[in-house]
Amino acid sequence: MAGTSNEDRKLTLLINNKMAMRGIRSPCAVTVTTSQGQVTLSGSVAQAHQKSTAVSVASGMTGVKRVIDQLVIKAAPKRT
Repeated sequence: MAGTSNEDRKLTLLINNKMAMRGIRSPCAVTVTTSQGQVTLSGSVAQAHQKSTAVSVASGMTGVKRVIDQLVIKAAPKRT
């Protein structure tokens, strides 16, 4: 991650950890990138509440200046 500051790396790690604690993990595929306090959430989640939780977690972190939500809701394939 060329050009990414230690603060941005810490924010990314904290956001990922907090999202995992709030239930955003497999089959979700959320990527968090941070640059100068701007957080981008990309990838997919299985349910709408997971998307809003991810945005809420990122927005509530100290040091986050802006959250760009690029998450899509993609239901997990049904097992037969």
